[in-house]
This record gives sequence, C-alpha cells and structure tokens, in this order.
Amino acid sequence: MEENISFYLNGKKTDVLIDPGQTLLWVLRNHFGLTGTKFGCGMGFCGSCTVLVDNEAERSCTLTIADVVDKHVVTIEGLAGEGKLHPVQKAFVEHDALQCGYCTPGMIMNATGLLLKNPAPTTEQIRLGMENNLCRCGAHVRIIEAVHTAAKEMEGGK
Repeated sequence: MEENISFYLNGKKTDVLIDPGQTLLWVLRNHFGLTGTKFGCGMGFCGSCTVLVDNEAERSCTLTIADVVDKHVVTIEGLAGEGKLHPVQKAFVEHDALQCGYCTPGMIMNATGLLLKNPAPTTEQIRLGMENNLCRCGAHVRIIEAVHTAAKEMEGGK
C-alpha cells in the first residue's frame, strides 16, 4: 500500500507517494533518477550505495524510504553546490582517487560523513572510517590522501 513520504532530498522538501517498504537506494535510482548512488552488494557491506542522512553516512540499501521521513538525505548529485565541487569531490579528482569509478560516489559520501564528524582525522582514523567501503581497484592510498586534502580545504586539518 502506498503512502505519502516527506523528506528532504538534496536540500529540497520532497513528497512521494510510494510503498514505504521500498529501499531508499531503489527509490533514489528508480523514482528520482539519481543513479550516482550505486547498487553493490544489497546488504550494506560494500558501501557503494552510501548517502548522507542527517549528515551521517548511511547505506541506502539497508534503509527503507519510511526510515527517512522528515530527514535530510544527500546523494552524490546533491553534494556539489553553486556549480562547484564539494571539497571531497575536488580532492578525489586531484588525487586520482578512483579507477573504475564504481565505488567512488559511496567513497566520497562516506568520506564526507567522516569529515563532518571528525574534521581533522589522522591517517589511522581515515583508514578505520573508510575500511568498510570496498574498492577492488586498489586506489586506497590515493583515497586516504584525498581525505586529508579535503579535511584541509574544509579547514579541519589546518
């Protein structure tokens, strides 16, 4: 049975008439066309589907749309603002912290959530904070460097 679900999507109040049991991942991709949020494992292990929910990095494949009622959801498409890349996006580009790119949106969203909680993380804190986002291409060192650079640009790592 469909219900009206209200939440904020990339800064805009959004209402959608939908089955409240649908996963946030598939609602974002299929209903809103926000395909930057990737389907990986479907069980919350790989991190490809990571989005921010009230500034916390969350796996969208494990949340239902009902879980985000009245919450603020930010996808990779909503991270940049005013025509400029977010510092984490910019740092990933600068450090070539991607290869195939499939995990990149989830990595960027997870890194953003990490920096919102801890604006000046150590290398070990970055490793621990990012370890549950899987990258099969081996860009791990460049990802860590990108997170350090983004922290400095966001003024947490002065």
